[in-house]
Amino acid sequence: MSVTRLLARLGRQVLAALAAIGRVAIFAVEAVSHLLRPPFYLKEFWQAVLHIGYFSLPMVGMTALFTGGALALQIYAGGARFSAESVVPSIVAIGMARELGPVLGGLMVAARVASSIAAEIGTMKVTEQIDALTTLSTHPMKYLTMPRVLAATLSVPVLVAVGDSIGIFGGYLVGVNRLGFNGATYLQNTRDFLEFWDIASGLWKGAAFGFIVAVMGCYHGMHSGRGAQGVGRATKSAVVSASVLILATNYLLTEVFFSA
Repeated sequence: MSVTRLLARLGRQVLAALAAIGRVAIFAVEAVSHLLRPPFYLKEFWQAVLHIGYFSLPMVGMTALFTGGALALQIYAGGARFSAESVVPSIVAIGMARELGPVLGGLMVAARVASSIAAEIGTMKVTEQIDALTTLSTHPMKYLTMPRVLAATLSVPVLVAVGDSIGIFGGYLVGVNRLGFNGATYLQNTRDFLEFWDIASGLWKGAAFGFIVAVMGCYHGMHSGRGAQGVGRATKSAVVSASVLILATNYLLTEVFFSA
């Protein structure tokens, strides 16, 4: 009997997880469908671009700078065991462009933006502002979700590109000033080994991560519970779910882009 109860509990949890995935998928499809239908709230879109993109630059830049420097130190220490210290410039550039730039940028944006969006929309729901929008014949998905999703999808790749550049520069600073590399040789190795698809794949990942961050923030905000505790849970859930989905999506996209 205990085994039966355990299996029943496990089955309920699996069904609940599948139902949650289905609700999020339907929400994402509905958000995308509104991108193609008027009206378009350009003011809300540009405000979201400013909030998601421009105001996230310092955090993403600082993260990338120290990550690039630490990556150079680690690769040099590991390469020294095999007399392969010369691979530092190329591995730093490829690692930042393919993986660390988009993933760390996406996680930083998730921590800052997903929580902000969920808290803002959740507070609007608690104070019945979303109901007021519906009363005024303004679709909440169109006014609240669509501008944020579009802004995040377009802004995060730009953040990733800036983060890649700063991260590679951080590796350059450490390589030249700490590890004794020649500056011109370091830059030449970076340019010779970094290919176009290394950069493009990171930008595509950034677009996917931005979409995930905005959708999860809006979804949990729209489904926030009542009161301060409900908004707090929605904010926490938005960050956690966005972070996990970013890591899972990164693996899937890496399989698609580089499985050969």
